Amino acid sequence: MSTRTTSRSTRAALALTALAGSAALAALPLTTASAAPGDGLAVQYRTSASGATADQSEPWFKVRNTGTTAVELSQVKIRYYFKADSPTASYRFACSWAVKGCAVVTGTFGTLARPTATADRYLEIGFTPAAGSLAPGADTGDMQLRFYQAGWQPLNQSDDYSFSGAQTAYADWSKVTAQIAGAAVWGTAPAGNEPTDPPTPTDPPTDPPTGGGQTLFDDFSYTSHTDPALASHGWNVRSNSGGPGVPGATWDPSKVTFATQNGSTVMNLETSSAGTGSTTVHTEVLTKTSKFRNGTYAARVRFSDAPKYGPDGDRVVQTFFTINDLKAPMADDYAEYDFEYLPNGGWGEPANILYTTSWETYNPDPWQAVNQHSESRTSYAGWHDLVVTIDNSRITYYVDGALFGTHDAAYLPERPMSINFNQWLIDLNGQTSTTPRAYDQQVDYVLHVKDQVLTPAQVAAKVAALRGAGTSFVDEVPAS
Repeated sequence: MSTRTTSRSTRAALALTALAGSAALAALPLTTASAAPGDGLAVQYRTSASGATADQSEPWFKVRNTGTTAVELSQVKIRYYFKADSPTASYRFACSWAVKGCAVVTGTFGTLARPTATADRYLEIGFTPAAGSLAPGADTGDMQLRFYQAGWQPLNQSDDYSFSGAQTAYADWSKVTAQIAGAAVWGTAPAGNEPTDPPTPTDPPTDPPTGGGQTLFDDFSYTSHTDPALASHGWNVRSNSGGPGVPGATWDPSKVTFATQNGSTVMNLETSSAGTGSTTVHTEVLTKTSKFRNGTYAARVRFSDAPKYGPDGDRVVQTFFTINDLKAPMADDYAEYDFEYLPNGGWGEPANILYTTSWETYNPDPWQAVNQHSESRTSYAGWHDLVVTIDNSRITYYVDGALFGTHDAAYLPERPMSINFNQWLIDLNGQTSTTPRAYDQQVDYVLHVKDQVLTPAQVAAKVAALRGAGTSFVDEVPAS
């Protein structure tokens, strides 16, 4: 997040709503998947909230490997289909308990391209790489999941496609679907809404991507925030006041520094506080121009769980994102795509969590949001390779080469964006001490390739080639 109003930092629910009909963008080639020989899954379902109306829906699942080969759970997606209680209804996902641990279970809401009388949304359940694999004949064990409206309004479940109040014991349930690496292997979706997610790419395709290809690359080989090359290469180190975050905080360019680590220069963003707004310092670096839209965005970022000094506990946000300006409340040409790591929680979360969020629009006051997010509740301290790709049909997020989340066409950008890194405190409630403390976020490089969807492996190869050629900075991306 960048130049948002302070009220955005109060989004305790990370509200999710659907907005159909976003403008389609110029097509890039995509492939769909077919199941590999030996692959197979069955999904069992039950509910512990069996009423026609309930405070929250409780779809519980077990996933069984019915095939003859082991299945990586990070390649598995389950979809539970339901009818929103209103066009603007916002939902939140939670995992109450799971045999494999809630930290490895993810939940993402999506919008159906072809709504039916019993479904216009879905909850997609996935797994992080830490979930491991499922041997033939094995199952995940119990996953006690739930979702609810952001304001805790009662839910009407009676018209939900995947719901059955009579299903109070686990049994195979064909009204949820399952995919392995994008290939449908179980269940029947609402008419006209068969899952078509592409497989997670791990190796470069035989043929290189076509079209576009203009590249921005920077490995941040600068001496300080006043280095003339930093500005001439198109970067702005923020100094103006305003949100997001703690009211009265400043954005201090001098806290953006550069140092050599393992033979490579990294950019360091330091955020600090002594428990008051006037002593709180945030940091942000962003491109001066908004000229980036479709294509691949990548960065190697080091997140921190603990402060570099002082007491821990602040609700700090460490980010890599793209964004354009909100021209008016709920303007439908707004766009933003975030990696946001909260090492100490925040927005209603009690502990560390990584979000990826795709924004269509929002209203700062009263708060209303149209977005889709994926999340993982585990520590991400250390270096991570972050990749997000945007084409004509979806937004796809990867962390360390593994698929993290796929978001829908309703959230595609309609105007160019800037590229940003920032670190800031949501508020001072997480740590009320007046003892000084500071947190670091580091960035090794950033890459954008215009109008090409690269795999994480292709990103790594491109960065290695640029560095191998002695290139520390290049910007071929034309102004919009």
